[in-house]
Amino acid sequence: MIELALNKLQKYYGATKVLEDITFEVQTGEKVGIVGSNGCGKSTLLKIIIGSEGYESGNLSFKKGATLGYLEQMPIYPDDFRVIDVLNLAFENIDNVYKELELLEKQLSNADEANMDRVLNKYSKVQVLYESLGGYEKEEKLSKVCSGLKINDVFKGKLFAELSGGEKTTIILGKILLQNPDILLLDEPSNHLDLESMEWLEAYLKEYKGIVIIVSHDRYFLDNVVTKIVEIEDMVSKSYYGNYTAFVDEKERQLKLQMDVFLDQQKKIKEMEKSIAQLRDWGMRGDNGKFFRRAASMQKLLDKVKRIDKPVEERESININSATSNRSGDNVVIIKDLCKSYGQKILLNKAELLIRNKESVALLGANGCGKSTLIKILLGLSEADSGTANLGSSIKLGYLPQNIVFEDESKTILESFREDIVITDGKAREYLARYMFFGEQVFKKVGTLSGGERSRLKLAMLMYSEVNLLILDEPTNHLDIDSREELEDFLKEFKGTIMFVSHDRYFINNIASRVVELAEGSLTSYGGNYEYYKEKSVQIKSATLIIEAATKEKIVKTQKEKTSKTTKGNNNEFKKSKLEKQIEEFEEQLKVIEQEISKFSTDYEKLNALYNEKLEIQNNLDILMEEYFEL
Repeated sequence: MIELALNKLQKYYGATKVLEDITFEVQTGEKVGIVGSNGCGKSTLLKIIIGSEGYESGNLSFKKGATLGYLEQMPIYPDDFRVIDVLNLAFENIDNVYKELELLEKQLSNADEANMDRVLNKYSKVQVLYESLGGYEKEEKLSKVCSGLKINDVFKGKLFAELSGGEKTTIILGKILLQNPDILLLDEPSNHLDLESMEWLEAYLKEYKGIVIIVSHDRYFLDNVVTKIVEIEDMVSKSYYGNYTAFVDEKERQLKLQMDVFLDQQKKIKEMEKSIAQLRDWGMRGDNGKFFRRAASMQKLLDKVKRIDKPVEERESININSATSNRSGDNVVIIKDLCKSYGQKILLNKAELLIRNKESVALLGANGCGKSTLIKILLGLSEADSGTANLGSSIKLGYLPQNIVFEDESKTILESFREDIVITDGKAREYLARYMFFGEQVFKKVGTLSGGERSRLKLAMLMYSEVNLLILDEPTNHLDIDSREELEDFLKEFKGTIMFVSHDRYFINNIASRVVELAEGSLTSYGGNYEYYKEKSVQIKSATLIIEAATKEKIVKTQKEKTSKTTKGNNNEFKKSKLEKQIEEFEEQLKVIEQEISKFSTDYEKLNALYNEKLEIQNNLDILMEEYFEL
């Protein structure tokens, strides 16, 4: 069943057209990925669907009564709102119905016979509504989402206003998942999550009953979640069935077919043009109008031909300079017994790592585990508590931080690039064009640049210096898919050493020759890409759990043997105490029966029943007394 349909949607910002023809349908339960280069209108499209932005022409329709949820960029709540308050906003409807149930329960306790049926009937209807809204599963859902997104009890008590941008995004994502809308719209949902949380979110979205529409540059995420890709290119949408890899294969196949058809048509056009020119030449030479008429007739046919556009096989993307400095020494990064703590939190505990020349090493770990701290110590931006973190000999370092800030944000791109190097304007502009800064763009102030533009400019500056060691902190964060692939191609050709932090598993698979995991202060090395690391880490963790379980079982068995005598003694004391209590209860019951016998001395039937009860209690009391004396 079609639940969402867009037909020939157009969108302008002022006189500038940003979307020309967006046409696609979404069926019940489909998971759709929206892809395209930065600035192509993906986020604008989500805002149009949610209704926060309008459109000039075309149609947008939903299934009647469909609810929508959208991952907001930066919501604002009252200053005293805690994380748990924000999450509980997802249950507003459920909580209102629950309050109604409580009110009806009070009415039931005070209702007279005349109103009882009416109140009971209403209570039954409200109870059914509460159940249909998922009221009885509220705590279970909250626990599941909080566990998956690593929102612990301490974090739930924090003030929302004091959280970082990434933390706020994670909380809002949690709130939307708890709301469980029919159509879920997510704009770069994996940006602020660590790998474990991303994998949990993937599993959650795959099982999600409603429609999910995702804007993402995370190819691994798209591969694991979506069942359809909608690509926006040149302001027009085109749909492909399957995940991201299937989309790439199908697009390549279609481009090849389109190119074959284009080349075939071009061949026929050239043959016709040649025939027309030849007929005209013959007409000129023989002064024969018949040839001119045939040429004119053929020209009319040619003019009516609907010409096929030449397919664009490669879009503009960064073209990175792969030249490197002189070769470094064999040992490039040397970390020994490295320790670093912040208060009670231990980030590094005698950590050891050696990275050799020409290796490409991915540094992985949960958010807040100390990856950025390790890099800062290596770069000399932070001091270790003890141990050493050194770079080897003949190193020419290039560092690309996660958040790029330029020394003077008021300077232009061209001025910033030329700041510390000797190069002519012309050569600098020619070089910057390789990083997609064309024409007048080089005069933009760096303070106005987007995250992706900052990354490209910083890369241009680094690579001009011909470094032989690259340290990259989330290098793909602000890049679109085309630029990520260009960066991957460059890094594969790079002759130096690479150490990088990334949550982009597709990128890690393509680049890493080794994965190093930072967990509980230690560095563990896996000699392969992300898939290899994932497989081996699961095996190691499973083996560790088995060993821990066996050790625990052995400890418990030993403790049982040691305490068996004590336990036996304690058990006897416990039994005696229990028997004493039961004996007292029976004796109390006998006293009550004696009083009853005196009271009903003239009632033969009642007296007979009381005597029988007395005999039974006395018998039970005798048994308990024997047990007690034996103990």
